[in-house]
Amino acid sequence: MPSHLKQSAGFTLVELVMVIVILSLLAATVTSRFWDNTIFQQRGFIDQVLTTLRYAQKTAIAQHRFICVGFSANSVALTIDITPITAVYNASTCVGANVLDLAQNRNIIAPAGIVFAVTPNNFYFDALGRPSAGTFGIIGATTITVEQETGYVY
Repeated sequence: MPSHLKQSAGFTLVELVMVIVILSLLAATVTSRFWDNTIFQQRGFIDQVLTTLRYAQKTAIAQHRFICVGFSANSVALTIDITPITAVYNASTCVGANVLDLAQNRNIIAPAGIVFAVTPNNFYFDALGRPSAGTFGIIGATTITVEQETGYVY
Protein backbone atom coordinates (compact mmCIF):
# COMPACT_ATOMS: atom_id res chain seq x y z
CA MET A 1 0.00 0.00 0.00
CA PRO A 2 1.31 3.42 -0.84
CA SER A 3 2.23 5.53 2.20
CA HIS A 4 -0.06 8.41 1.28
CA LEU A 5 -3.12 6.10 1.46
CA LYS A 6 -2.46 4.93 5.05
CA GLN A 7 -4.81 6.45 7.61
CA SER A 8 -4.22 6.83 11.29
CA ALA A 9 -6.36 4.39 13.26
CA GLY A 10 -5.79 5.87 16.77
CA PHE A 11 -3.26 7.27 19.20
CA THR A 12 0.28 6.05 19.60
CA LEU A 13 1.46 4.56 22.86
CA VAL A 14 3.68 7.60 23.50
CA GLU A 15 0.73 9.97 23.15
CA LEU A 16 -1.39 7.94 25.55
CA VAL A 17 1.37 7.76 28.16
CA MET A 18 1.96 11.53 27.96
CA VAL A 19 -1.75 12.28 28.44
CA ILE A 20 -1.87 9.98 31.47
CA VAL A 21 1.22 11.62 32.98
CA ILE A 22 -0.18 15.14 32.48
CA LEU A 23 -3.58 14.20 33.92
CA SER A 24 -2.00 12.57 36.96
CA LEU A 25 0.12 15.68 37.65
CA LEU A 26 -2.97 17.91 37.39
CA ALA A 27 -4.96 15.61 39.64
CA ALA A 28 -2.22 15.55 42.26
CA THR A 29 -2.02 19.35 42.49
CA VAL A 30 -5.76 20.01 42.37
CA THR A 31 -6.91 17.33 44.80
CA SER A 32 -4.37 18.40 47.42
CA ARG A 33 -6.27 21.68 47.73
CA PHE A 34 -9.52 19.87 48.44
CA TRP A 35 -8.05 17.81 51.29
CA ASP A 36 -7.01 20.98 53.15
CA ASN A 37 -10.27 22.80 53.84
CA THR A 38 -8.78 25.41 56.17
CA ILE A 39 -9.45 28.19 53.67
CA PHE A 40 -13.10 27.19 53.43
CA GLN A 41 -13.38 27.07 57.22
CA GLN A 42 -11.74 30.50 57.58
CA ARG A 43 -14.15 32.03 55.07
CA GLY A 44 -17.09 30.40 56.84
CA PHE A 45 -15.99 31.78 60.21
CA ILE A 46 -15.52 35.27 58.74
CA ASP A 47 -19.04 35.13 57.31
CA GLN A 48 -20.42 33.97 60.68
CA VAL A 49 -18.71 36.85 62.48
CA LEU A 50 -20.05 39.36 59.96
CA THR A 51 -23.57 37.98 60.31
CA THR A 52 -23.35 37.96 64.09
CA LEU A 53 -22.19 41.59 64.20
CA ARG A 54 -25.01 42.64 61.89
CA TYR A 55 -27.46 40.73 64.09
CA ALA A 56 -26.08 42.47 67.19
CA GLN A 57 -26.58 45.89 65.64
CA LYS A 58 -30.14 45.14 64.56
CA THR A 59 -30.97 43.71 67.99
CA ALA A 60 -29.57 46.79 69.74
CA ILE A 61 -31.91 48.97 67.70
CA ALA A 62 -34.93 46.67 68.11
CA GLN A 63 -34.46 46.10 71.86
CA HIS A 64 -33.31 49.68 72.49
CA ARG A 65 -30.48 48.30 74.65
CA PHE A 66 -26.73 47.99 74.63
CA ILE A 67 -25.60 44.79 72.93
CA CYS A 68 -22.12 43.76 73.97
CA VAL A 69 -19.84 41.89 71.58
CA GLY A 70 -17.21 39.86 73.41
CA PHE A 71 -14.25 38.22 71.73
CA SER A 72 -11.87 35.47 72.71
CA ALA A 73 -9.08 34.01 70.60
CA ASN A 74 -11.52 31.85 68.62
CA SER A 75 -15.07 32.89 69.50
CA VAL A 76 -17.61 35.70 69.53
CA ALA A 77 -20.34 36.04 72.13
CA LEU A 78 -23.24 38.48 72.22
CA THR A 79 -24.88 39.65 75.41
CA ILE A 80 -27.62 42.13 76.09
CA ASP A 81 -27.27 44.60 78.95
CA ILE A 82 -30.44 44.82 81.01
CA THR A 83 -29.47 48.03 82.82
CA PRO A 84 -31.26 51.22 81.76
CA ILE A 85 -29.87 53.19 78.83
CA THR A 86 -27.58 55.99 79.99
CA ALA A 87 -25.68 58.66 78.12
CA VAL A 88 -22.33 57.35 79.36
CA TYR A 89 -21.59 53.67 79.00
CA ASN A 90 -18.47 51.65 79.66
CA ALA A 91 -17.81 48.53 77.59
CA SER A 92 -16.22 46.87 80.62
CA THR A 93 -19.67 46.61 82.19
CA CYS A 94 -20.57 44.11 79.44
CA VAL A 95 -19.08 41.42 81.63
CA GLY A 96 -20.73 40.44 84.87
CA ALA A 97 -24.12 39.89 86.47
CA ASN A 98 -25.98 42.42 84.34
CA VAL A 99 -25.82 40.46 81.09
CA LEU A 100 -27.99 37.77 79.56
CA ASP A 101 -27.31 35.50 76.64
CA LEU A 102 -29.24 36.63 73.59
CA ALA A 103 -29.55 33.16 72.15
CA GLN A 104 -27.52 29.99 72.23
CA ASN A 105 -26.93 30.17 68.48
CA ARG A 106 -25.49 33.69 68.70
CA ASN A 107 -22.32 32.54 70.41
CA ILE A 108 -20.07 31.26 67.67
CA ILE A 109 -16.88 29.28 68.04
CA ALA A 110 -14.33 28.94 65.26
CA PRO A 111 -13.44 25.52 63.85
CA ALA A 112 -10.30 23.88 65.21
CA GLY A 113 -7.15 25.72 64.15
CA ILE A 114 -8.95 28.95 63.18
CA VAL A 115 -8.22 31.95 65.42
CA PHE A 116 -8.31 35.72 65.17
CA ALA A 117 -5.07 37.30 63.95
CA VAL A 118 -5.20 39.47 67.09
CA THR A 119 -8.07 39.09 69.53
CA PRO A 120 -10.28 42.17 69.02
CA ASN A 121 -11.31 44.33 71.95
CA ASN A 122 -14.82 43.91 73.26
CA PHE A 123 -17.22 46.60 72.15
CA TYR A 124 -20.92 47.33 72.14
CA PHE A 125 -23.67 48.66 69.93
CA ASP A 126 -25.75 51.37 71.58
CA ALA A 127 -29.52 51.71 71.30
CA LEU A 128 -29.15 53.57 68.00
CA GLY A 129 -26.95 50.84 66.51
CA ARG A 130 -23.71 52.82 66.75
CA PRO A 131 -20.62 50.84 67.75
CA SER A 132 -18.04 51.80 70.33
CA ALA A 133 -15.23 50.37 68.15
CA GLY A 134 -14.19 50.45 64.53
CA THR A 135 -11.95 48.35 62.32
CA PHE A 136 -10.30 45.14 63.45
CA GLY A 137 -8.40 42.34 61.75
CA ILE A 138 -9.97 38.93 61.87
CA ILE A 139 -7.89 36.26 60.14
CA GLY A 140 -4.74 36.90 58.17
CA ALA A 141 -5.26 39.83 55.83
CA THR A 142 -9.05 39.94 56.24
CA THR A 143 -10.38 43.01 58.03
CA ILE A 144 -13.87 43.59 59.36
CA THR A 145 -14.97 47.20 59.50
CA VAL A 146 -17.79 48.55 61.63
CA GLU A 147 -18.60 52.12 60.58
CA GLN A 148 -18.43 54.45 63.57
CA GLU A 149 -21.47 56.59 62.76
CA THR A 150 -23.86 54.13 61.15
CA GLY A 151 -22.78 50.76 62.54
CA TYR A 152 -22.63 49.27 59.06
CA VAL A 153 -20.60 46.04 59.15
CA TYR A 154 -18.51 44.88 56.19
